[in-house]
Amino acid sequence: MLLELIIFNLAGAAVQLRDDLNCPENQLCGDDAAENTTTTELMPIETNEVFILVIPLRVDKSYLQSGDGSSQISATIDAPDNNYVYDAAYALVNGKLHIFGGAYDKTKIARFDDCSLNKLTVRLNEERRFGLAALSIENGKKALICFGYNLKTCEIFDGATTVQTFASDWTHRYGGLGLYKNQPTSVGCYDGEHKKAETLSATGWTSLPDHPKVISSHSLVGLDQSMLLIGGYGYGNDCCSQTGIWQLKEENWNQIGELLKAAYSGSAIYIGRSIYYFGFKSPYAIQKLDFNEEGELQNVEQIGNQPGNFYWPVLFQTVSDYCI
Repeated sequence: MLLELIIFNLAGAAVQLRDDLNCPENQLCGDDAAENTTTTELMPIETNEVFILVIPLRVDKSYLQSGDGSSQISATIDAPDNNYVYDAAYALVNGKLHIFGGAYDKTKIARFDDCSLNKLTVRLNEERRFGLAALSIENGKKALICFGYNLKTCEIFDGATTVQTFASDWTHRYGGLGLYKNQPTSVGCYDGEHKKAETLSATGWTSLPDHPKVISSHSLVGLDQSMLLIGGYGYGNDCCSQTGIWQLKEENWNQIGELLKAAYSGSAIYIGRSIYYFGFKSPYAIQKLDFNEEGELQNVEQIGNQPGNFYWPVLFQTVSDYCI
């Protein structure tokens, strides 16, 4: 069966970065790299035509979720063990879903083929668990993998090999990766360490305006010339699970809406003009954020609940009968 995929990253945003033939292999570069990046033009898709395969921390609990909330069907996924995606990151490379690192095999790279997760011989250069993030780059030809427990480092995977690239200035454990102005970006850090935002350009990581809150465990989603930060876990006076939908645009943070249910440690995917957010906090709501053609938030609705207390589930768009 043909698996129909759209190139989305961990935060649900399409990522396409320029591949410069004269660029050193271990860097994102080219003088006009930012100007040559683009995001996929997103057209409306009827929610009854949307289907998302969800692989949670326990692989045997995988399911297929419809975009309109009308169905949630168990899916069968083969994996080396039932905790294979526990605390791992994921991204698409050359149209294939890949899994990186995680709690029990910290340097693994696995590829999803025909409803099976298959471990590759190539490994990550560093052990990455507890807060790593991944992002599809260069028109989906490669993935950027960053962070982890006390790590600032990043590396690039091209489907066959891994090479080091720029390390960030700040730690971003559970700070995620998303697109801001078509450049990889991370915000905040676990355990209330800081609220710093950084973006990766051709010359390395540079600072963006701090987020208004000390926050982590959110989802980042790139829109045209802006980026959303959804949910998360706050610290200090802003303690605990968050409902905020924040937008970074023109170097300013503004709250543009709220989730119906507070959540953190969730995953998001952008399909058509809607973001589907699978949150972690009882009742583990699945919420849909709808946007108009100008990228303005129009509506937030709950389309169901996850069937368990699943955090950081792997998400990607597929067809109505895949792996069931």
